[in-house]
Amino acid sequence: MVAELNARRRDKAIAALLESGLVERNAANELEASETIFSDLLTQQPRRQAQTGLARFMRLGRIDRYPANTAERRELLAWIVREAIEPGEHLTEKQVNERLLSYTDDVVILRRYMIDFGLLERTPSGSSYSRHDET
Repeated sequence: MVAELNARRRDKAIAALLESGLVERNAANELEASETIFSDLLTQQPRRQAQTGLARFMRLGRIDRYPANTAERRELLAWIVREAIEPGEHLTEKQVNERLLSYTDDVVILRRYMIDFGLLERTPSGSSYSRHDET
């Protein structure tokens, strides 16, 4: 029974490969791939553009990694603050976390970086957060 299943799977896979044009049968009825099929497929794919600016650190609108360069890190954090918090707006920690969640799952570290870079201000009691005026 196992041999039968394996034969069916093999036949199904071969049929899919033949149908897709990835392999074909030669004169001896053996399967072979065209010499150029894979290079042809690769040339049909659009070339991925090198990411520049802040996009290098984002993936699907979320932080993929933090820049090692301090100036670039500050620029990324400042952009997120401008996007997430309006000038003059005062938010609770929960509200800040909810907004930062769209940029990362680790909102604690993101919020901490923003405070450390002076982009986000926290009241001494920790009850309110606001965007720094110069952000």
